[in-house]
Amino acid sequence: MNVAWDGGEHAFVLDTMVAAAYRRGGAGARLVALAAEQARTTGCRWLHVDFEPHLTKFYVDACGFTPTPAGLISLLALP
Repeated sequence: MNVAWDGGEHAFVLDTMVAAAYRRGGAGARLVALAAEQARTTGCRWLHVDFEPHLTKFYVDACGFTPTPAGLISLLALP
């Protein structure tokens, strides 16, 4: 997993992955919790994540994220 920081109050979870042997045992949720704690101690107030619908149970139910609307621009579609 990677966590990006905007230099202000926002951090972003990216590429959450757990080795196959450790999946479905809570390791991913623990990684996200650790990332949240580290982001908080550095002064971030918000931790963001974008995810596909099939990962809702993990990010919302297991990790505690709140679904929110977000904007998206396809940079490939720009002239």
